[in-house]
Amino acid sequence: MAKVLVLLADGFEELEAVTIIDVLRRAEVEVTVVGLGEGPARGLHGIPIVPERHMDPMRIEGYDALVLPGGMPGSANLRDDKRVLALLKRFNKDGKLLGAICAAPIALEAAGVLAGRRATSFPGLELPSAEYVEERVVTDGQLITSRGAGTAMEFALALVERLVGADQARQLADRMLARR
Repeated sequence: MAKVLVLLADGFEELEAVTIIDVLRRAEVEVTVVGLGEGPARGLHGIPIVPERHMDPMRIEGYDALVLPGGMPGSANLRDDKRVLALLKRFNKDGKLLGAICAAPIALEAAGVLAGRRATSFPGLELPSAEYVEERVVTDGQLITSRGAGTAMEFALALVERLVGADQARQLADRMLARR
């Protein structure tokens, strides 16, 4: 079974976070929701989510992917956290799947993992080291990025496809009446 870490920082986009977590769990992916601090993480629209774990102490052995929901200031909080940057660098070095949606690719940029790779983000955000494209979901090797809350389902299904296979992603999309 694939295992994924989803990081939540105060100011995360709730629709993106919940869609990612829900769709991955429907695909029988083991998802661990991790908060940067103690207690609930409060979303951009005031919705709190209680993480299952916190960053300290953080063991990442056995995880296949690290996924970052967007939103502001959540994405800036991820980008500015040295522990998050270290995790991103380690997952990238180990060739593991990295996903970021909306504003969260700014954390990938800060970690130096976008250099020379195709990526997208919420319109207007700068990713100077990447080849920026305006597609809804962009996959480049072990990197998946997406534009925003309106693309959260497509993004989550792209993660499912990479983690458990195209057939399972297609079947799950059909069961949820999702467009792909």
